[in-house]
Amino acid sequence: MEVCHLKRHICALFILMILISMVSPSAIAKEKIEKPGEKQTSELAHEAKSAILIERDTGKVLYNKNSDEKLAPASMTKIMTMLLIMEAIDQGKLKMTDKVRTSDYAASMGGSQIFLEPGEEMTVKEMLKGIAIASGNDASVAMAEHIAGSEEQFVEQMNKRAKELGLTSTVFQNPTGLPEKDHYSTAHDMAIMAKELLKYEQITKFTGVYEDYLRQNTDKKFWLVNTNRLIKFYPGVDGVKTGFTGEAKYCLTASAKKGNMRVIAVVFGASTPKDRNAQVVKMLDYAFSQYTTHPLYKRGQDVAEVKVSKGKKKNIQLVTSEPISLLTKKGENVDQIKKEIKLSHDVKAPFSKGTELGTIVLKKDGKVLHESPVEAKEGMEKASVWTFFKRAMADFVKWK
Repeated sequence: MEVCHLKRHICALFILMILISMVSPSAIAKEKIEKPGEKQTSELAHEAKSAILIERDTGKVLYNKNSDEKLAPASMTKIMTMLLIMEAIDQGKLKMTDKVRTSDYAASMGGSQIFLEPGEEMTVKEMLKGIAIASGNDASVAMAEHIAGSEEQFVEQMNKRAKELGLTSTVFQNPTGLPEKDHYSTAHDMAIMAKELLKYEQITKFTGVYEDYLRQNTDKKFWLVNTNRLIKFYPGVDGVKTGFTGEAKYCLTASAKKGNMRVIAVVFGASTPKDRNAQVVKMLDYAFSQYTTHPLYKRGQDVAEVKVSKGKKKNIQLVTSEPISLLTKKGENVDQIKKEIKLSHDVKAPFSKGTELGTIVLKKDGKVLHESPVEAKEGMEKASVWTFFKRAMADFVKWK
């Protein structure tokens, strides 16, 4: 009896081994790939200390690796420097043609530079070239002093803007990224800064240029070559900023656009420029092969009008504050998307251009997919007594 039982067990075990051997290795591999968060994307940036990949319009994270780890950002710091420059231009506080004088201190900056001399003047446009293309530390400090009065006050503005963007893991000590104690950021925070900077499409006319010249038509003509080599070698790359110090190693915040889709890839702490670029290329390839962006609104597009009390005008036009899109896996559609605009109540003058006065909400099947602020297209001053009087008289005549 026991012998029969033993034979049965041996036969069952033999059959089981045959069945296991018949299972396809590729089927097992496929099952692993389909599990979320497994090795499928973890290999995209295996040579980096931290990394992140996001779609620009929606901010959706497509991949991350230690993206909240605080690390030295090196010259990627200049993304915030450029953001404050572009915001000052947008607000009318600065023009591309404005002349910027170089102080002794700005001219003394080491590291990457455009070799500004004390007292030398360049336009904002030329300084931006020097920052975006050549990563000029001297140009960064010259612009910081021009905008805020001193480097210290500009750094205060940088940290204030970081807080406004919700970047809780970023602290700046200078506008250049030169090594300094307690100067740090994260891959996540860098991606958000780049997302904000890229609202100003004009910036890619600087960050996306591979080579240019400064001091043309002089005997000190200076050749600029972009430190981001992917601009030349990866179609669609047009920014944003490289970084390197001994502490930070090789870093890059890159942006690329194909069709309607723009993505931002950030890498911290790669061992070599080749490794850094390879990780970014893998992330960009992954994004463009797997996802599609469906644009719905452009930045600055008119979307609504809201009543204003006590203002020079009775109404103000509201516009989108950023490009608004939906992101899907390739092949998915965006049918039956409902758009809702929630307006602020009791809007009173005065207020400035860009004041948030409502929200666009995108929904599908009752689920909120995306929310984005809408803002005042222009500023409005409080109405004068004479304006109030004329309105009262007009209303009186109308109702008489």
